[in-house]
Amino acid sequence: MIHTKRSARGMAVAPHHLASQAALAILRDGGNAIEAMIAAASTIAVVYPHMNSIGGDGFWLIVKPDGETLAIDACGAAAAAVNVDTYRGRGLSAIPFRGPLAANTVAGTISGWDAALKVSQRIGGKLPLSALLADAIHYAQSGFPVTDGQAATIRSKLGELKDMSGFADVFLPHGEIPAPGSNFVNPHLATTLQALAADGLDSFYRGPLAQRIAQDLAAAGSPVSLADLQAHHAELKVPLQLEHSAGTIFNTAPPTQGLVSLAILGVLDRVGLAGVEADSADHVHLAVEATKRAFGLRDQFITDPAHMTVDPQALLAPAALDALAAGIETGKAAPWGKGKGPGDTIWMGTCDASGLSVSFIQSIYHEFGSGIVLRQTGINWQNRGASFQLDPTHLCALVPGKKPFHTLNPAAARLKDGRVMVYGNMGGDGQPQSQSAVFTRHVVFGQPLQTAISAPRWLLGRTWGQSSDSLKLESRFPAAVLDALRARGHQVDVMEAFDSALGHAGAIVRHPDGMMEGASDPRSDGVAAGF
Repeated sequence: MIHTKRSARGMAVAPHHLASQAALAILRDGGNAIEAMIAAASTIAVVYPHMNSIGGDGFWLIVKPDGETLAIDACGAAAAAVNVDTYRGRGLSAIPFRGPLAANTVAGTISGWDAALKVSQRIGGKLPLSALLADAIHYAQSGFPVTDGQAATIRSKLGELKDMSGFADVFLPHGEIPAPGSNFVNPHLATTLQALAADGLDSFYRGPLAQRIAQDLAAAGSPVSLADLQAHHAELKVPLQLEHSAGTIFNTAPPTQGLVSLAILGVLDRVGLAGVEADSADHVHLAVEATKRAFGLRDQFITDPAHMTVDPQALLAPAALDALAAGIETGKAAPWGKGKGPGDTIWMGTCDASGLSVSFIQSIYHEFGSGIVLRQTGINWQNRGASFQLDPTHLCALVPGKKPFHTLNPAAARLKDGRVMVYGNMGGDGQPQSQSAVFTRHVVFGQPLQTAISAPRWLLGRTWGQSSDSLKLESRFPAAVLDALRARGHQVDVMEAFDSALGHAGAIVRHPDGMMEGASDPRSDGVAAGF
């Protein structure tokens, strides 16, 4: 049995153990939770390259000990040179998921690190950037052991990635898929990280490094220009919040689907969830039906906030959630359409002795993003802009300078009993669903934190390698639960036990006495590390 990890001075959770250890080293050196997260974010961008990159986007929730909660939107917008006609004129009915035409948005995550570092400095953070990036630079320069996931992902996606500009040079050393456990290096990325440490994070957008990135992008055929990089800035935002019977839950605003995660929990708070048995058919059914209604909000409203016609916070008003909950039938599955599909992402959490806590997520969208690897800088560029639509009337239609829809959404909660919780998950459609599983199991049903994360999971929608939008459950669920769900009208498919396609969740809970609990997902390569 895997037990919840406990500590009193600091805690870090990441889906790769080297990222957890990088954060822990900063905490031990007197750094705060924000500084620790920058160390973890830079490290995991190196050692988990199939899941994320500095060529992607990121979102932060910063929960301060004084009660303030901040969000950082580090989402890059579409290039000024692209629009619907750019793709239609090439005879395309959809934006490709690979190649230079998929690499059509600015990578925002470094701007988020920069904005977070400024928040840290305002509250006393003092560690130099060189210290925060030291582990990442070391692993890029000297190497790190290839995970089974990295090798398996390259093998399964080789046909669509091997001919992408720069991909084989970096990710197929000696022309072969690297073996699990072999040493993997990315010296050009190490040089890029060293430049960031020396010149500052803003140099990614407005320094000599930006010049090299723009040259690389142009050589690869990406429409993202130096002017697009220079126009980008992360945004400090007020997070969305849900008043729940257990406390206040926070998540990020559009263009993320944080609204979905909060709406699911708001609906579940209204349909008598606390009165059913944890992990029963009733629990799963209610969560899935709440998910369908929350996905309806997503598909109707969520896009770049500059293009939205409603206030997303208003959709979490008690009357609005009451109306959603009223339509749920306890004994019958409602029909639904299609999900947004999978996404490769990492969630991480940190907490320091002062109570400062961070919930963070960083992504390149699909496995290895666009597949484009910039030759001078070693950066694998995201394909988040492939989620834009080429129908000019669509909510998520491609428009120059528009932010793409994001499945990313880090979560946090201030509970009425004084606990603070940061939690999250990777995995596209699965993110809000796994968040609901972890939160309800731990907070509503009182399961230990590690149990809440390790327990069998469900996912409504598509996942890797599948086109079905069925309800998928791990084989560890009892047959009686599967049968009961089918009897209610759910199309149920069974997945392998601890299948990583069901996401890599994690969480940290800080108690009023300062004691911390952390839990990492056994489906990942991660660990909860504390001291």
